[in-house]
Amino acid sequence: MNTLLNLQQNLDDFDAFYDLLSESHEDLDEMQSKMLNNQLILLLSNHIGNLAVLREAFALARVKIERLNSSA
Repeated sequence: MNTLLNLQQNLDDFDAFYDLLSESHEDLDEMQSKMLNNQLILLLSNHIGNLAVLREAFALARVKIERLNSSA
């Protein structure tokens, strides 16, 4: 499969990123957390700026969720 989406580890410090992501959701209720995720998606999508890459990312994320749901 020819892909534009980088699926290799690309973060300098994955643990620090995960901590940052977790901390950004602290003290938020479920609705606020969803709103934060939506804002992050919009901001980072704009930064990426390539619709083909974004399509691949959304499709892959959806497939992973569907697999999780079908195995539950």
